[in-house]
Amino acid sequence: MFSAVGADYLKWRVLGRHHLQWIMLQILLVEDNPADVLMVREALRTSGIPADLMIASDGEQALKLLNEGHPKLDFIILDLAMPKFDGFMVLQNYHTQDGPAVVVFTNSSSEQEKKRALALGAADFVRKPMGFQPYVKAVRGIVERWSGAITADN
Repeated sequence: MFSAVGADYLKWRVLGRHHLQWIMLQILLVEDNPADVLMVREALRTSGIPADLMIASDGEQALKLLNEGHPKLDFIILDLAMPKFDGFMVLQNYHTQDGPAVVVFTNSSSEQEKKRALALGAADFVRKPMGFQPYVKAVRGIVERWSGAITADN
């Protein structure tokens, strides 16, 4: 697991009348490309977003992790094109209504693939942009939308 800790990110849980506890995001990244894994890690780090990032390198591994009941995830970032089980197979076999949101983050620009992913229960469909800064912005947007994150630039 990877942890990126930033003081400018706030996510708190109320423990009592005057007690708050800071919470680190729990994210499952389902991605077979090591360069994309590194880019997501860097995007979290440079955005100051504290997260435990669990990595599944294919759909089969992702379904195994999800079925084993690992710690509560805030959301899942899922690529579509992967070996063994692709992202569509993960969506077909994972019951999104009972768990965290699944955000498809892919190189695909196919409208048919977007419709299919959303029909299978994906909460969002985000195309991976080219270049580091646009990639960071896209990852940051996913985190802010699906976690309620407040970051330094807000």
